Amino acid sequence: MPVHEIGEVNRKGGLGSPYAVRDYHSVSAELGTVEDLKDFVAAAHDLGLKVILDWVANHTAWDNVLVEQHPEWYARDWKGDFRPTPWWDWDDIIDLDYSHAELREWMTEAMAWWVREVDVDGYRCDVAGMVPTDFWETVRAVLDEIKPVFLLAEWEARDLHHRAFDMTYGWSWNDALHKIAHGKADLEALRVYYAWDAKAYQRDSIRMLFVSNHDKNAWEGTEYEQFGDALEAAIVLSVASKGMPLIHNGQEAGMDKRLSFFDKDEIVWAEHPMRDLYARLIRLRRDTRALWSGKHGAPMVPVPTTADDRVLAFVRQDDDTKVFAAFNLSPEPVSVAFRESPAPGHYRDFFAPDGSDGSDGSDEQTVEIVEGEPVELGPWDYRLLLG
Repeated sequence: MPVHEIGEVNRKGGLGSPYAVRDYHSVSAELGTVEDLKDFVAAAHDLGLKVILDWVANHTAWDNVLVEQHPEWYARDWKGDFRPTPWWDWDDIIDLDYSHAELREWMTEAMAWWVREVDVDGYRCDVAGMVPTDFWETVRAVLDEIKPVFLLAEWEARDLHHRAFDMTYGWSWNDALHKIAHGKADLEALRVYYAWDAKAYQRDSIRMLFVSNHDKNAWEGTEYEQFGDALEAAIVLSVASKGMPLIHNGQEAGMDKRLSFFDKDEIVWAEHPMRDLYARLIRLRRDTRALWSGKHGAPMVPVPTTADDRVLAFVRQDDDTKVFAAFNLSPEPVSVAFRESPAPGHYRDFFAPDGSDGSDGSDEQTVEIVEGEPVELGPWDYRLLLG
């Protein structure tokens, strides 16, 4: 979440919301200093990692420095007073008004400052759809003049990809999968998401797939509450299907509590099987070009099955790699056969024993998919096969 100083006026909780920014050129004292952040970014770059900051352009804290410097840049209610975003309970913030060209210039330069002076690699832009798209397009052009950046929109809209953002949130993917996990929707909801993604979004667009994030965790429940027995299948699907997976802080430690949004709430770090699962999946994704994001990866080719009401299956294939994935997204076991498609062939089972238990693992790893021959999948079970 944002690293800036948090406003004190109308603050919620003991710490306040990081989205109530008091000074866009600051780092919150509880985190350190701007120099500390520079060191952090430099260390991350030495490890081959990128760092993006969370940026709040739609609104500020009531005591942001701009309130005194440029009160004319703020939106007003019917009485002429500063106002929060309408219809939400965001009474700890007040909205900016992007009809002012000077505000646009100021905010663009503030974002450029962190790229130029701190060497950050881009931004996750909060409620990006509440800010005019042409503002983001201008920002993108300015930032890319400094260095190539990566922009993530916390929003779900195709047009944001045209000239501004590399990636948008897959909110509807998460919602569809959550409803399926709780028996409130069938697979058609997920197929609708993939159909829209394939046809309505640009080839080079990236959708961020997640089973948790700070909003979901704080307000709707942990991933364990959200997905229950379907959690592991949801995680694997977020990595294997088209998009880019998010790992929310603490997931790799099996964190099973809701983090307080407005108070300091530390994660209990511990060894957990989720760490190993994520490590394996990240290595797979890194080493398998077909699973890469946007235009760099392969499209998802749907595989028809004899259990289309319960089983989602697809192939992703390029000149060098092939992945066949099948998910039983139901609480009942199923015997499923795969119809005419690219699915048939010989594969290595990614999750089969690899010999680390003392066996050679060869029998378990070799899998043949034959058209029309059934495969047994347990409740919320899945297969991830590499060709």
